[in-house]
Amino acid sequence: MKAEVKRILIADDSPKDVELTIAALAEKNLANEVIVAEDGEEALDYLYKRGKFVNEVGLPAVILLDIKMPKMDGIEVLRHIRSNPRFKLIPVIMVTSSREERDLVESYQLGANSYVVKPVDIVQFIDAIKVLGQFWAVINQPPPIPLL
Repeated sequence: MKAEVKRILIADDSPKDVELTIAALAEKNLANEVIVAEDGEEALDYLYKRGKFVNEVGLPAVILLDIKMPKMDGIEVLRHIRSNPRFKLIPVIMVTSSREERDLVESYQLGANSYVVKPVDIVQFIDAIKVLGQFWAVINQPPPIPLL
């Protein structure tokens, strides 16, 4: 039986950061399809299969979530994810430029699995994403997601 290759959901409003993230994941030869949400509302639309994501199936293997986004910030998205039993067990990695202690603490209090500050240096950023992608999408063994 072949294992299903799950998607990686990136929620980030910076096209440059999204492009670098996708390039870094591709460099690691990850076969996971990448879905991009340009803001917090769109990330929830993907999870709830609304709007342009109405025909999507399944849940992501991991969510890479920026904090500073328009419409709905990443902290609020994380709050929604962790309050829904169907999404509660999806690993959520905060990948953000925010070095604010309150963002870090609140992310962990809400159930983030990891908090990574985006390095300003492009090479460091790409290296960090390669490691994150490989661990969370390939190596990590998550519990089964409830089929609610």
